[in-house]
Order: sequence, then C-alpha cells, then structure tokens
Amino acid sequence: MNAASQAGTLTVDNPAPAAPSRCPFAAGFDAMGDAYYKDPAAHFAEFRDETPTFFYPYLNAWMVTRHQDALKVLGDWKQFSSAANAGLIEVPEEFQDVISSELISRVLVGSDPQGHTTARGVAQLGFLQENMDALAPEIEARAHRIIDKFENNGSGNLLEDYCLELTTQTLLAHMGLDYSWDTQIRELRDDFFAVLASAQEPLPEPMRSQVWTRYVAGNLKLREVIESRRDSTELDLISIMASQKDEQGNFVLDADQIAIHLTEFCAAGTDTTAQAMANALLFLNAQPEALEDALLEPELWPRVFEETVRRRPSSTFASRQAMIDIELGGASIKKGDMVWVALSSVNTDPDFKDNPFDFDIHRQEPEDHLAFSTGRHKCLGNPLARVQGATGLKVLFERLPSITVDDPDSLDFVRMALLPARRSLNVHWDLADIERSQQTTIRTLDLKVAQRVEESEGVISLTLVHPDGGKLPKWKPGAHVDLHIGEFTRQYSLSSDCEDRNAYRVGILREPAGRGGSAAVHDLLIDGSSITVSWPRNNFRFVDAERYLFIAGGIGITPILAMIKEAERIGKEWTLLYGGRSRSSMAFLHELEGYGDRVKLVPQDELGHLDLEAVLGTAAEGTLIYCCGPEGLLQAVESQSAHWPKGSLRLERFAPKVIERTGEDQEFEVEFTTSGKTFTVGADESILTAAKREGLSVISSCETGTCGTCETTITSGEVEHRDSILTDDEQEANETLMICVSRAQGTCPKLVLAR
Repeated sequence: MNAASQAGTLTVDNPAPAAPSRCPFAAGFDAMGDAYYKDPAAHFAEFRDETPTFFYPYLNAWMVTRHQDALKVLGDWKQFSSAANAGLIEVPEEFQDVISSELISRVLVGSDPQGHTTARGVAQLGFLQENMDALAPEIEARAHRIIDKFENNGSGNLLEDYCLELTTQTLLAHMGLDYSWDTQIRELRDDFFAVLASAQEPLPEPMRSQVWTRYVAGNLKLREVIESRRDSTELDLISIMASQKDEQGNFVLDADQIAIHLTEFCAAGTDTTAQAMANALLFLNAQPEALEDALLEPELWPRVFEETVRRRPSSTFASRQAMIDIELGGASIKKGDMVWVALSSVNTDPDFKDNPFDFDIHRQEPEDHLAFSTGRHKCLGNPLARVQGATGLKVLFERLPSITVDDPDSLDFVRMALLPARRSLNVHWDLADIERSQQTTIRTLDLKVAQRVEESEGVISLTLVHPDGGKLPKWKPGAHVDLHIGEFTRQYSLSSDCEDRNAYRVGILREPAGRGGSAAVHDLLIDGSSITVSWPRNNFRFVDAERYLFIAGGIGITPILAMIKEAERIGKEWTLLYGGRSRSSMAFLHELEGYGDRVKLVPQDELGHLDLEAVLGTAAEGTLIYCCGPEGLLQAVESQSAHWPKGSLRLERFAPKVIERTGEDQEFEVEFTTSGKTFTVGADESILTAAKREGLSVISSCETGTCGTCETTITSGEVEHRDSILTDDEQEANETLMICVSRAQGTCPKLVLAR
C-alpha cells in the first residue's frame, strides 16, 4: 500500500461529518465523484464563474477557485494560518515521551512563523537549486537501473514499477541513505500521511497502534543518523540539516525536530512527484506533438513537467484557517473557518492564463503557476521535484519511446480530495524499443567496491556489487565494462564467473606511462568506493568449439579466466599458455593452480619468451585460439598461426592496431536510415564526429575502434575497416563497422547505415 492509499482509506471509509451548509454553495460539486478525479480543474471550472468561492459541506471548508483570491490566502499567514493543519494531530499517550503533541505540531505544513521560518531556513539549505542540479546524474542512473528490471516485460503498472520507485530512490540518494533504508523510508512515507490525515479524522484501531508504533520507531532510527552527522560536511539533506549552528555555536534544530521534518519529506518527496510523472504520460499520450518535440529537443523535458503540474497539480489543495472575518470571492468567511485553495482551479483560471486547458509546453513563462503553492509555505522541495520529474520523464521516453497508457479513462484512484492519487497506471510498449535504445544510450550502473585485492605487482582486482544487493546484468565470457573514474572512462575485461550475477570482477594493471586511467583506479578506489560502470559489452565472444588454446600475456589473462571457467563448466578441452615479466608480476596464479598441467606458466625472467612456434607450429582442427595481451604478442600470434584454418584466431586488443594507409582520406556521404539523415563526412573527421555535428543521438566510448560501443549495421557501401575488434572474416563480410574510425573505401561515394 502506498502513502496515498493508506491516508486515502481514512477519508473514504470514514468521511468527516458535514457541517450545516452555508452560502454560496456549489450544487453539483463533488470531490468524491468521477468528474473530479477525471479532471479536477475541469470540474472546478463548472462552478468558478458563478461561485468563485463556495462552501463545501463534505470538507467543512470554503473552496477558493480564482487565482487572485488564492494569492491573498496563500500570501498572508497572519490572516490565513497553516497551524490548523497539524494542531489537531493527537499523539497516543504511550508515545508522548518520544513524540509530544507540541513536537508533531512543528511539521512545516502545519506551522507559522517564527518556528516555521527557523525550521524552513535550515531545511531550505538542503534543496538549493545547484545541489539539486548536481543530483541529476544520480537520478538518471537510478532511473536506468529501474527500467533495466522491467523493460523486457512489455507492460506493467508504471506508477508502482517506475514512478514511485524512482522518487523513493531519489530521496534515499538525497538523504545520503543506502539501499538498506528502502523499506524504512517507504514505511515512514505511508505513516506520515496517515498521521497527518488523523488531524481531520482519528485513526481506527488497530491501524492507529500499528501506524504510530512504526512511525515512532522510524523517528528514533533517524535521530541516531542525525546525531552521527552533526559534524558532517557532506551535502546530503540529513548532514546539512544536522550541522547547522546559530551565532552562539549551538545546533539550530534538535534531532527530534529534524527527524519529524525528514518524515514530511519522505511523504511529500515521493507520492506527489510520482503522480506528476504519471499525469505527464497521460498528457503526452493525448498530445503526441508535444512528445515529438521533447524527444527531438531534450531540453524541453522540464517544460513538460511544468505544464503537467500546472494543468494537474498532484496536491489539489492548499489548506489554511481564517484568522479574521473576511469577504473573499463573494463569500463571507468567518474567523476559524477552514479555507481550501483549489490549486488545479487557480492554475486554469482564464483571468490568469490564456487557453488554460491547453497542454502547451511552449508557454512563455512555464513556471508561473501555483502547483507548488506560494509565499512562506511554497513547497521547499520544488527544486528536487522539478529535477527528478524532468529527468525521470526524459530517461523513460529515451528508453521506451512507444510507451502507451492502456486505458486513459481509467479512474483507479484513492478517493481523497486533498491528494487524488492514482493507484495504478497500466501501460505497454514495443519491445523493439530495447534494441533501439541500446544504439542511443550507454547504460550504466552505480556500483560499489566490495573488495579490492592486490593480485600481483602492479595489478589489483576489484569485485563490484550493487549497493542494494540486486542481480547484475547478464554477460558472457569475453565481455568488458567501462569504469568511469572522474574524467576518465576505461574498458576492463570481466574475469569472474559469468554465472554469478551477484558481482563483477575486473583486473587493472597500473600503467605508469599510460593516460592516467589505471593510475586513477589504483589511487582512488578502495573497499566501499562508489563507481559508475557500463553494462557489459562483448567484442571477444567465446564461441563453441571442440577445444581451446588460450594464450595470455600479462594483464591479458583477465578475459581468459572467465573463458576457462566456462570451458570447464561445459566440459571442453583446453590449455593455457600464460607469459609475464616475472612470477611476481603475473596476476591470478592462485586461481590457476588447480588446473595442473593444462596451464603452462612462462615467466620471462626465468624461461624467456613464449615458445609460440611450438604451440602453433601444427594447426589443430576443431581448436579455437583465444589470445589477449600486449600488441607485440598479438602480432606474433597472428603471424605464427597464419597457416591455421580460417577463423581459428580470436584476438582482443587493449590499444588500437596500427593502420597502414595507402592514400589521403576523402570525403564521402553517409545516410542513416533510421533517422532519415544524409550528410557529408569530411576528409578530416570520422562518421561519429559528423553524426554528432548533425545532432544525431549516437553513443561512443573509446573512439579508437577498440570497445565496440559504436558498432553500426551496414546497409550498403564498401567500408575500409580500421577497428581493432572485427575479425578478418567479419570485416570481409562487411555487415557492421565502427563509426568512430572506419570509413568508406576510397572509391565508394556513399555508405548507407542502419542507425
């Protein structure tokens, strides 16, 4: 049960008693009816002209529907107080020693200055726009991982599978909490909504005891975290709030109050943004032109989110209590009356917006609306909501552009006037989206180093796991991943068991004369370090054969280790010739000890160079040679095995092979069939560079022809292959090319590529 479900059940099952009717009264308005849940703004519009402010007995409150009147209510806390939103919360006696009635009354949604100002000032520091913008890459990475889990299903409940999942994970990241907190945060989200709803209506037993027991336990756990971060300089929300001091050097807020506010954020920071993303999908399905514009211009996604929340705010009302007698919108409001500002109505007031019911992502001032309220109680988390909402939608449609709502007219809502929350949004998509997205998006994982091991002189291994303990994407022997370390992106082969999806292992040789990537790994990554890693890619595929001859030089042993494990599992014959400068420099020797005489170790300082003539002199039918290591070894193996049957040799290079050119490069035309673009590739640029210049979404990594990220299908045209991945047979077949290095042959004027 999500937060809205739990709180909403209270409102529906036990509605508040209706007060005697007052005038004006809008006959026909029903915040529990289908018309309201289908489109709250349109339902209010039926009554706004004749009764701009009207009394609604069901909620025992005045409804304010005009924009100008809303500014009056929301902008003057002395005349319209928020205190009643929390002042009626009754804390059970058995929990008063942990959470007093006075403490719970300090929730931001239910307090006025001065207490509100002090607490908001501290919390506001945790939602600064620049810090929220910096969180966007983390949100994007988590969004990709969530989609990874369900994309192959072809359908699902997007609200639960993606929207709520993403907002919950975003909150974890923002609070600096690891995945072990996932269940706790969800419970605090649900329980805070229930506690807040009890201000209007008591919780029935046994729900009352269950909610308060969990809520108090969660608060106590949060207080421990808060105290542990009192001296922290980190930029997560808890550290920021915990470390703030006044002019006398005292902490501004006690841990118990910070914990209460954090539970507010657990609720406000998840359901509302999740609902907004779901609503955006409905609007975009109904307005395909807007979706097309956003897909072509990704900078429009923030506008999509803004127009969504303007047109249908997730929280439909902002409530206040009148502190004076006042005339508003033709209604006589008495001191003590509750006043509810209908945010969906004021945002679509024709006196405020032209064509207010159009879904227009090109409006002049997209953020000019009251979806996040205004004044002292403007949603302080709006910078986070805006970043995660836009980012979440961008990633979703990049990955699954065909996603479509099954039944746009479905009214599967929790019937709760304050937060008309969907319980489900069932969708489907074309599974072909998966293949298309792989050509335009580099998928990454945010992993952590579970173990760093010194494997030999200059070589370390890193065992990488997901922080939540989840399964990692499948891979096959020969695969590699990209490690993103600061400014560096480097490819490293997976050396673990491909059947173990709990962890990846890579081996890294420190190269003093390298470009800095390996040194960064050695110097920066330790047990517990976080690291962004690409999904596995495989350009050194382990294919079926009667037997295998493995040849490894130095760190080239890493992909071979995975192949040996697979050969053992499937019961194939194999032998390994493994050379290195010295035994002390040769990594993973302990893993090879159990294989006996099938492994021949050749330390150069003891036995000299590998005797390739002895092992390759006689061609062996049915045997595949897999070789990985320095360029000198690869060239020697190529030469010594030239008489073997065609296709017997499989190589993996760490650096691009040297290409001997016979003439100057010429310009040529390229047509990309999927995008429909045709352009000229200059003599001094690659196809990849030209494609990026033309604004095409193409992915790449090494840009030297060694990683395979940019591999593209050839529809027609003859290619001069300059990569270090494709075998001679594959290059001769002319079916794919690496657009970062390969070109049209000198006499070929045009290439047609399927991208």
